Amino acid sequence: MALTLRFAARSDVGLVRAKNDDSGYAGRYLAVVADGMGGHVGGDVASASTVLDLVHLDQDRTVDVETVLPDEIQTANSILNELVSANPKLSGMGTTVTALLLTGGRFQYAHIGDSRAYRLKDDVFEQVSKDHTFVQRLVDEGRIRPEEAEHHPHKNVLMRVLGDSDASPELDIDQFPIAPGERWLLCSDGLNAVVPDDITERIVRTAGSLQQTVDALVEVTLQHGSPDNVTIVMVEVAEDAEDDAPGVDPGLEPAPDTGQLQVAQQGDLGASAAVIRHEMSIRPHALVGAAALATQTGQIPMVTQRSAEKRAAAILTHKASEPDEVPEDREFDPMRRPLNRGWLIPTFLTLMGLILVSVLWFGFAWTQTQYYVADHDGKVAIYNGVSQDLGPIKLSHVDTVTHIPTQALPSYTQQRLRNSLAARDLAHAQDIVTELLISAKQACPVVVPADPQSADSPPGLPNYCQEVTP
Repeated sequence: MALTLRFAARSDVGLVRAKNDDSGYAGRYLAVVADGMGGHVGGDVASASTVLDLVHLDQDRTVDVETVLPDEIQTANSILNELVSANPKLSGMGTTVTALLLTGGRFQYAHIGDSRAYRLKDDVFEQVSKDHTFVQRLVDEGRIRPEEAEHHPHKNVLMRVLGDSDASPELDIDQFPIAPGERWLLCSDGLNAVVPDDITERIVRTAGSLQQTVDALVEVTLQHGSPDNVTIVMVEVAEDAEDDAPGVDPGLEPAPDTGQLQVAQQGDLGASAAVIRHEMSIRPHALVGAAALATQTGQIPMVTQRSAEKRAAAILTHKASEPDEVPEDREFDPMRRPLNRGWLIPTFLTLMGLILVSVLWFGFAWTQTQYYVADHDGKVAIYNGVSQDLGPIKLSHVDTVTHIPTQALPSYTQQRLRNSLAARDLAHAQDIVTELLISAKQACPVVVPADPQSADSPPGLPNYCQEVTP
């Protein structure tokens, strides 16, 4: 008998955030969690766009089963780049993705970021995903212990995500044989950031139904303060999930008369939302978070899952101009002068020279819009430009020298400063400096001298620490 999925999902904005940047989807063959980032502008757009571009994979027949999931996630990444190109306000947005696609007797698995996947199989509960964070890299390299990672000041710094920062992000992909009865939990980091894994495991084992499990996990996250959004997707492999799937009313959302070729040319977002709502209304599913809000409101700033079809339709509707007819035979005319093409080479070289100069000028101008943080004579400094030099040409200059001594920072942070810390803009560079100041203060505790009237440094406190401690 064919295998399908029972499922449940829930998303909550949490107790601190103003909006939900998470999105989640669960169906009979697909489960996805995406945690968007990008401040007040783009986090919800990134996660909703990515999840809604994947929901068409929720079907029992899939072509190229071993590559279709990572291929579609790469396509979703390209769409995010297109969105940023169309709207620069979305620059810097990104999203994590953790997804499972049921194909026959296997799960196709793809993951990037710090959302997580857990599996309960054969009475063993384990984390399957690996966090793509700076702190996890330190743990992998043996530079800090796993228990130190939980309280590290940079534990939320992501090394890999979907977004406009990488045209071809590196995904973790794998295949897992499955059996009826095994359960999988997909979640955003809003869960594991405040709820220990042992509590999560106990709830997954004992809560009961999938919906009860999802609700219990969200509630315990809220009880722990929930400073971030939290999204939970639970799936269970079953031999026949159709009877247990949530009811669906095919008449709930009538098929829209979108005129796909017209939509392809005009980018009708309302029609796109109607297409998505109709396609999901005829299959059992759970859609939560920003993606659910996008489909309800019709505010879908993206190319939907039909993006490839729409592009093809646009190409088909474009009529190329027919080439002028050229006579097959031409009579030789001895009086016709040969064309003088001696001017072509000088013109071509001049044009190439102008293009080269323009490219170099624009390249240099672009470097002056960049910022990074690095060491300057023993102090933390913000540089304007890029850290590389072009021969004798300096491509950066010092913008601000802070009072933070690099000696006051942990050794691994000093090493990173020697290699420079890239920033998106000046504000981001200032945020990095603030984090470095916190690290320096943590490394330089205040020691009160025996004589409060003495101006000498407290014993055991290096001189450089006086510059970062009160």
